[in-house]
Amino acid sequence: MRRPYSARLALLGALALAPLAIAEAGTVRGTVMNGTTGKAAAGIELILIQLQGGMPEVARSKSGAQGEFTFDHPGLGAQPMLVRAVYHGVNFNQPLPPGTSSAQVDIYEPSKDPKTINVPSHVLLFQPKGAHLIVGEQYQIENKSQPPMAYFRSEGSFDFVLPEGGQLQQVFAAGPAGMPVVQVPIDQKNNRYSIAFAFRPGENSVRYSYELPYAGNTATVTIPTIYPGGRLLVLAPPSVQISGDGLAPAGERQNLNIYLYNREEAPAGTLVAVSVSGTAPPPRRNAGAEQGQQGRDAQQGSEAARVNILQGPRQLDVLKGPVIAGFICVLALGAFLLARKPVFAVARPTPVEDEFSHAKKLKKSKPAASISPSAPAAPTRATASPAEV
Repeated sequence: MRRPYSARLALLGALALAPLAIAEAGTVRGTVMNGTTGKAAAGIELILIQLQGGMPEVARSKSGAQGEFTFDHPGLGAQPMLVRAVYHGVNFNQPLPPGTSSAQVDIYEPSKDPKTINVPSHVLLFQPKGAHLIVGEQYQIENKSQPPMAYFRSEGSFDFVLPEGGQLQQVFAAGPAGMPVVQVPIDQKNNRYSIAFAFRPGENSVRYSYELPYAGNTATVTIPTIYPGGRLLVLAPPSVQISGDGLAPAGERQNLNIYLYNREEAPAGTLVAVSVSGTAPPPRRNAGAEQGQQGRDAQQGSEAARVNILQGPRQLDVLKGPVIAGFICVLALGAFLLARKPVFAVARPTPVEDEFSHAKKLKKSKPAASISPSAPAAPTRATASPAEV
C-alpha cells in the first residue's frame, strides 16, 4: 500500500532535518571574557579537548572580535569535553558537561604579586599503614584580588615543605571549578618544593600526600608553616593518639571514624610538632564506594566533578560528613577516584598532545598502600609553563 502524499512529505522533511539536529547537538557556542577588564576578549587561542581516551585535542579556534567562538564536534553535548583558552602562557579551562550547548570562558590578567592570594586554612590527615605513616595535607587558597587577576609565577607560585624523611607521592591543585590538576613539583632543595599553578579569583586548593617512617607505631611530625595566619585542622582515626603544639580536641565524627583537632592560628615560620602514635584500620570500604558513586554521578552530570575534599571551612560545625569522607578517600582510594574525574597534567611549552608525556619522567618506586598506586612524583628544576587553571 502506497503511503499518502502528506505522510511521505512529512517523512522526507524529518529526514532532511535530522542532520541539522545532529549537527546542532555537536555544536557549542560561547564567549571569551576577560575577568580583569570585564570585556570580551578577541583573538584568544582556544582548544577543544576530549576528556576520554587520553584527553586528545580535537579542534582549535580563535575568539572573534566580540570574543565569540564556535566548536563543532560529534562529542559535544554527548560526552564530557573541555574548552581551553591560552592567554599569556596560562591555560584557562572551562568544562563542557554533556548537554552543554553554550559556554563562557573566563580569562584573567596574570599577577606576580604574592599578596594576590591568601591562605586561610591548612588541613592534615594522618593514616598509619604498617611501618609507614601516610600524611595528606591540603591548603585552601583564596584569591580576592581587585580587579580580579590570576596569580602565577613560573618559578613557583605556591611553596610547601615536607617533614624530614618525607617521601612525596603526588601533588594536585584545583581552581574554583574544583577540577584536579596533577602538578610536577619543582625541587627547591632541603625538602622544599614549589608548584607553578595559576590561582584564579575565588577558592583554590593545593593538596599533596607523602609517607614517613612509622617504626614502633609512633612518630613526631614537625610541620613547618610558610603562610601567615592560617588555621590548622588535624584529622586522624580515633584509635590514633594525637597531641601537638596548640592543638585542641574538636570532637569525633563517629559516622566517619575520624577525630578532629584544631589550632586557630599558626603564624608563618612556626614549627608545629605533632606526636602521632597507635594503629588504625584502613579507611572504610563503604566510604570509598560511596565516594566513587558520587564521582560517577558527578561525572555524568558535569566534568567539573570534583574530588570532595576539605575546603578549609572556618567553623568546625560546618564540617559535613561527605566532605571529610572525600578527603580520606583521596588518600586511601586516590586512583579509584581520580580515574573517574578529569585530571590534567601540568603542561609544558610543547604541543597539547604531549602534555601528559611528563609522566614518563616520574620515578618508579613502591607506592604507599593508602595512596594512589602510581609512582611518587619526580621533582624537577624546570619551570612549568603554560600553567593550568
